[in-house]
Amino acid sequence: MHNVTLNNGVQMPILGFGVYQIPPEQTEQAVTEALAAGYRLLDTAAAYGNEEAVGRAIKNSGIARKELFVTTKLWIQDAPAQENTRRAFETSLNKLGLDHLDLYLMHQPYGDVYGQWRAMEAVNREGLAQAIGVANFHPDRLLDLILNNEVTPAVNQIETHPFFQRTADQQLMREHGVQHQSWGGFAEGKNNLFTHPVLSEIGAAHGKSAAQVVLRWLVQRDIVTIPKSVRPERMAQNLDVFDFELTHDQMARIATLDTGTTLFFDHRDPEMVAWLSKRRLDN
Repeated sequence: MHNVTLNNGVQMPILGFGVYQIPPEQTEQAVTEALAAGYRLLDTAAAYGNEEAVGRAIKNSGIARKELFVTTKLWIQDAPAQENTRRAFETSLNKLGLDHLDLYLMHQPYGDVYGQWRAMEAVNREGLAQAIGVANFHPDRLLDLILNNEVTPAVNQIETHPFFQRTADQQLMREHGVQHQSWGGFAEGKNNLFTHPVLSEIGAAHGKSAAQVVLRWLVQRDIVTIPKSVRPERMAQNLDVFDFELTHDQMARIATLDTGTTLFFDHRDPEMVAWLSKRRLDN
């Protein structure tokens, strides 16, 4: 597995396993199979409701903790944000059954972002989270956080796929030492991604699937990605993207697929901001 080096020197696998939308009752088995297939980066979140199942799979795997890179995410906290963030972090850590996290992300750019970030900086200083970062931050919000706080986020996890390529976002992240991470790399199959003629034709040239082309495209852009699957054969296929390389012309063809807009929802949309900001988890 290839690694990227975060801005604090922590090594992070460039390809991992995500558990978004995997029901809790299926998560333990899925993670167990992912670990058996060779995944070492696991990505979950408090909001997914499956941290405990991820933790059981880790415990039962027999894999040394130092070989794993575990990420979870903080949901929006009510005031006092610093105190509640610390409580939410400890809840996630307990559910996972771990003594530290490799990466802790602020899941949404809402609420008392500064208070939440200060609490995250504290768990980072204490070594309870080896790295801290954010998710779903547009460039203006990301730069504001960087300029007005002590610790620069190590990662920004944002929607990134062939139809929403986020090149300007990635350029800003590179300028400030923030690692770009993709969620929704397969766009959940929208726009017929798995049978798209451009992706399929490129895949055929390498003896690979359209999905493998997408993952290779992300890897070649130095973007960490976390594909999800509950099928062992697909898990193995998703890992099998390090034995070929897309040409400059093939990368350019994929670049033409960019629509420049989300296929899911806009984190700047007032209705979405209101909906997400009202949602609370039972910690």
